[in-house]
Amino acid sequence: MSIDKKEPQQQQQPQDGHQNMEDAAPPPPSNPTEAPAAAESAAEEDAITTTTTTTTGGGPATLVEQEQEQEQPDSPPLPGKHTAVTPGPRANRLQDLFASTLKHTLDKISRDNFVACYPTIAVRAPGTLEFVQRQMVERLGAQCNREFESVLQNRNVVAKLNELESLVSDAARRKQQVGPSAAATGEAPVPPHTLPASQILAAHLAPHLASQQSQLNAKLQNVQASNTRLFDEIQAQRAEIESLLASVEMVLADMDGANELLDHVVDDLAQETRTAEMDMDMSG
Repeated sequence: MSIDKKEPQQQQQPQDGHQNMEDAAPPPPSNPTEAPAAAESAAEEDAITTTTTTTTGGGPATLVEQEQEQEQPDSPPLPGKHTAVTPGPRANRLQDLFASTLKHTLDKISRDNFVACYPTIAVRAPGTLEFVQRQMVERLGAQCNREFESVLQNRNVVAKLNELESLVSDAARRKQQVGPSAAATGEAPVPPHTLPASQILAAHLAPHLASQQSQLNAKLQNVQASNTRLFDEIQAQRAEIESLLASVEMVLADMDGANELLDHVVDDLAQETRTAEMDMDMSG
């Protein structure tokens, strides 16, 4: 679309120049004998006009030189950034299609078309017309190539086309894998666009859910191992408690046996103790 917009603008300037030169052209001589003199005067006027235009900076050659001087940087440009994205078949086809279309469009801006549009300038200044035509084709082609490269970089076209290529190849591979199984079962594969939304959503969520399920299973196994270890510790502590209780019961049983033995002699011991106290009191 940028090519269509720029062609009329570039062609408008030669038309204006053609009109000015036609206005400045001298009228045809009334006497045939004055034709050589009129031709010589017209040639001198063209030479003066060309010289004046070149010295004042209004000619095509001067404009191109000034633009080239303005476009030249003060220091050498830095090398372009290396990109690891290699154009695939679709990206190469897009670039080839753009190159062929641009060439076909620029071929329309030929010297014959310029001569047909500007016959007077083609007769009086064919070199200038050819120079303008050549410069227009070169500048228009360079500008279109720059804009195309800018679009490719800004929109990341090559990477997206490569991704599309991988998706198509992946779909073809899966179709080949499903083909033998479908032929064996006699059932045709279901097109994805005919599936309900719930199945499509489940298919998209299946990888994420599978990873989450594996993580949950790992956590569950860790918890189960921890619970088993704690259960073993509790069982050991219960056995230790039972052994301690058995020891305490044995001590209590011994104490009960000792008390039963002491019940038979406790009265005699009390009587002896009282007798000894009375003897001590009497002797004192």
